[in-house]
Amino acid sequence: MTPFFIGNLTDFWASSAGKKRLSLKLGFSFFLFGLINNVLYVIILSAALDLVPPSTPKGIIAFCNIAPALIAKLGWPYFLKGRIRYARRIVGCCTLSFIGMLVVAFHESLYSRLLGISLASFSSGLGEMTFLQLSTTYSRSVGGRSVGYFASGTGAAGIVGAFMWWELRGLGISTGVGISAVLPFILPVAYFFLLPRPAAFIHQSFSASYTLVPADDLETEVDDDLSAQDDVESRAEPKVTVSLSAADKWRLVKPMLLKYMLPLFCVYTFEYTINQGVAPTLLYPVPSHGLISKIIHSVRDYYPLWQLVYQTTVFFSRSSISLGLKTLPARFLPAPAIIQFVILLLLVFESAVGLLPEDREGGSIFLVFILISIEGVCGGLAYVNVFYRINQEQPDPSSAHNPEITKQEREFKIGSIGFADSSGILLASILAVPSEIELCRAQVARGKYLCRGL
Repeated sequence: MTPFFIGNLTDFWASSAGKKRLSLKLGFSFFLFGLINNVLYVIILSAALDLVPPSTPKGIIAFCNIAPALIAKLGWPYFLKGRIRYARRIVGCCTLSFIGMLVVAFHESLYSRLLGISLASFSSGLGEMTFLQLSTTYSRSVGGRSVGYFASGTGAAGIVGAFMWWELRGLGISTGVGISAVLPFILPVAYFFLLPRPAAFIHQSFSASYTLVPADDLETEVDDDLSAQDDVESRAEPKVTVSLSAADKWRLVKPMLLKYMLPLFCVYTFEYTINQGVAPTLLYPVPSHGLISKIIHSVRDYYPLWQLVYQTTVFFSRSSISLGLKTLPARFLPAPAIIQFVILLLLVFESAVGLLPEDREGGSIFLVFILISIEGVCGGLAYVNVFYRINQEQPDPSSAHNPEITKQEREFKIGSIGFADSSGILLASILAVPSEIELCRAQVARGKYLCRGL
């Protein structure tokens, strides 16, 4: 074995170890971004019963927890121009969330708490858009993985947030929410001290370019890295005043309306209509035997169970890309919305009329469990695959000659999609209230009074 070969082999292993470390740091950073950015949203929803007086409709918490996020997702990409200052945005989101949670924690008036929730919601919406845009600053191969890790973190936020509030609620509102107020500081810490910069991946890729890989893969990887290198070099140039015009943004948005926005909007409308309007009425007598009797001790336990099933399946499906599973083909992106609609119809029918005879509650509970599991899988797949596909889109040929414009176009496209899911959630929160009332009336009309006892 020649010294030259030994040297190359040593360099190869060192490069491989370096790439693994970078990938781990990248994955953990974006996972933390998704987890921390969304966990306060879940904590607020979990604490809704404790935050407002019994006479106040809990839907007002859901509204204040989503409407400001929608404003952020609609306002920032469409109305602001120029480069994104990621460090400033992330520090700003952290500060806004911290202040919002402190207002919720230490002010007992309803309006003060709604203001605090609104501040945290605005920060969460702006933060989600910012971290997805941050993924476009990397080459497409690295950026695609970043989206997968971020989506996985947002999925984990549902489980972690609900568990955290379950543990913190015994400490009271002031202490419990006050403790959770420190979580946003993880965002700037991860950004400044953990997240690898795009240039790190470019240098690693070029240092390992002698390794044996298929010619097509090597060409794709080098093209990606050259594109990212152009982006890095453009940042080192003097400040430019180039920005996308309203006409440019409309040109970019038009092809995405039916391809990405409509499927995402429909998925979230159907999904949250189920969660907020139908699931609270999926009630059955308390079982006296079997495994389910170990979980359900009162009628009130059904809704938290359905939410746990939903959050768990959302987490696993949003983690599909980070787990190495294949992405949905672009032509199948509408499929989750279609399946969600079918599930919505089935669960509405189950709540109002009953899919199985009344003496088979065990079968009905199992059926609802399966349907809500599929609902969660579809919702998670729609989210991660839509944003992954946008991240991977090639630049517009008309602007490919200008790295700065190409960079802003990628950031705008992935940032402009966010209002589709938030507007779907907002519409669902409006539909959910009359849906729950009418389904409860239908149950009472057929002699089932469990919903009246909640």
